[in-house]
Amino acid sequence: YLNSDAGTMSPFEHGEVFVLDDGGEVDLDLGNYERFLDLNLARDNNLTTGKIYSKVLEAERRGDYLGKTVQVIPHITD
Repeated sequence: YLNSDAGTMSPFEHGEVFVLDDGGEVDLDLGNYERFLDLNLARDNNLTTGKIYSKVLEAERRGDYLGKTVQVIPHITD
């Protein structure tokens, strides 16, 4: 999904939102992993397509791609 986090997603579509100790809102899967592995995970342990696209677009606005056409390949895959 393209959301930055699970906090605004419908629980009917994606399940319960799990809130991490640092306040990060993630989907239930990561909450289950945290419990089963007996770990304290943080929001940085959760990566979404929305976060990736946001970082790429920020880099494009800064001029990091020097006027190139920004595409999934190579700008996200690399």
